[in-house]
Amino acid sequence: MKIIDRVKPIALYVWRSNYLKYVIVVLFCVLLIGFLDENSVWHHIRNQQRIGELKDEIELYNRRHKRNQARIHELDRNPEAMEKIARERYFMKADDEDIFVIRDGKEELEDLGDETIE
Repeated sequence: MKIIDRVKPIALYVWRSNYLKYVIVVLFCVLLIGFLDENSVWHHIRNQQRIGELKDEIELYNRRHKRNQARIHELDRNPEAMEKIARERYFMKADDEDIFVIRDGKEELEDLGDETIE
């Protein structure tokens, strides 16, 4: 009951004051709109950051796409490039060749684009 006795005079003062009621309502709305709502300023800032990250990711994928398109174009024009890729990545060989693959367990595999070697 002690808390209610302390809060009651404050509540009555706010209720009787025309100016203070509006200030409290405005502050509550600013708090609600600024931080608590689904469409708040806080969410807007986080969404803008996410949009920036996604645009960077789009640029990365566009660069990869252009690089892969250039590789495909080179493979279409130059059969020697296809042979080079087949030898380096897939360890294919000509009939008169032998291939020895020596790997150190500590070495990292080089970046082969989207493909992996198992």
